[in-house]
Amino acid sequence: MVDGSNSPVSEWDRIWAPHRREYIENLAGRFSSDDCPFCLRHDNQDLVVHRGDLAYVVLNLYPYNAGHVLVCTNRHVALYDELTDPERHEVSDLTRAAMRTLRAITKCEGFNIGMNQGAIAGAGVAGHLHQHVVPRWAADINFMPIIAGTKVMPEMLADTQKLLSEGWRD
Repeated sequence: MVDGSNSPVSEWDRIWAPHRREYIENLAGRFSSDDCPFCLRHDNQDLVVHRGDLAYVVLNLYPYNAGHVLVCTNRHVALYDELTDPERHEVSDLTRAAMRTLRAITKCEGFNIGMNQGAIAGAGVAGHLHQHVVPRWAADINFMPIIAGTKVMPEMLADTQKLLSEGWRD
């Protein structure tokens, strides 16, 4: 593929995602507890799916798949081994509940679950622990990622948030 100047252009050069600009500008864990999106999200209801006492579940603003949620601690803490026992238990319980909810609401067939801890490990918000829960389906990889290098999301985040909040299963 060429862009008119006879220079090679990959499919990724054709994808526009201006909503990611804020994320890119604040990448690599440069957040303090004053400007951390997970601390701010804790105070803001917009994408929150469920609140526990010590942690909460929020939709990922930049999802890998429809229904991609994050289990975040309320406290601004960076690493898993820094959690208190009650925080660790609640993160675990909310992860289990998120799986139950996603399976019931989205009919997903599996999950990717994990944490990137520290900027060097790929954490975009390195200072605030969060666990990814990504629902997966047998057919969730279609021709778009292969041909166009992009992922098609089947619904708006606000619609997903409403479905998961209303259908939350402890």
